[in-house]
Amino acid sequence: MSRRELVVLGTASMVPTRTRNHNGYVLLWDDEAILFDPGEGTQRQMTFAGVSATDLTRIAVTHLHGDHSLGLAGVSQRISGDGVRHTIGVTYPASGQRWVDHLLDASAHYRRGHLALQPLTTDGVVPPVPGRPEPGFTLRAERLDHTIEAMGYRLDEPDGRSLDPVLLARHGLAGPPVGELQRTGTVVAPDGRTVTLDDVSRPRPGQSFAFVMDTRLCDAVHRLADGVDLLVIESTFLDRDRDQAERWGHLTARQAATVAAQAGVRSLVLTHFSQRYPDPTEFWREAREVFDGELTVAQDLDRVRVPRRRSA
Repeated sequence: MSRRELVVLGTASMVPTRTRNHNGYVLLWDDEAILFDPGEGTQRQMTFAGVSATDLTRIAVTHLHGDHSLGLAGVSQRISGDGVRHTIGVTYPASGQRWVDHLLDASAHYRRGHLALQPLTTDGVVPPVPGRPEPGFTLRAERLDHTIEAMGYRLDEPDGRSLDPVLLARHGLAGPPVGELQRTGTVVAPDGRTVTLDDVSRPRPGQSFAFVMDTRLCDAVHRLADGVDLLVIESTFLDRDRDQAERWGHLTARQAATVAAQAGVRSLVLTHFSQRYPDPTEFWREAREVFDGELTVAQDLDRVRVPRRRSA
């Protein structure tokens, strides 16, 4: 069974608290593990969560504010220290190149890790990681509206087809002919008829995920969230402080949940909370006023499953 879940490493915004580490999220998706926004303390949180450096296949940074990127120094050195042999892509807005360079060269260490830096200059599909197999999904980035350049990310798995045991039996297919059918798309059945993949399978909708951090409301937020199975989105402020959210380039819990409701999101994860709010249930209540799907007000070390596939 494939593993598709979000591991929450940290949920604070600019100031960590006694119970909330700086940002950090790992999306486990089959054989891929994407680390989003490694804030300060990410390396330690990975240890608590049981995620190793060798698991990682990509690091995706939305922007170069410290609570989203200071952990890059420690994680990159951990990759080297653990002798990770495969190449790990590092994606970030190109305007943040000098800070990425500083973080990767923040202190003396023996460089053995293989990091492929992939600065983004435009919206669109993120390049594949050199030397890695195609992951079976498309990852794209779109520019958000923050106080510095910031990117949101969206992962989409293409639609496919699932073999139907009843239809296979009806055509007398079992064993090696099924493998041939999957490889070539057609096979000759025992009765001499040519059977196509469509004859013995049903549509399998692809799954999707979006990651939206520091931003005001903008068109890109809605595009990234549109119809996704799992949306991770910042809700730094409560709606009573909407003016502060607008000033600093952030969303409120109500705004984030309204986006999810309008976009038809199935499972919503709110995170990146300001330290001014000690009671997380306030975010829950505010979101529930406008969103009735699966809702998680994230806590550090939560694990959130990607919802089961939609029916065709």
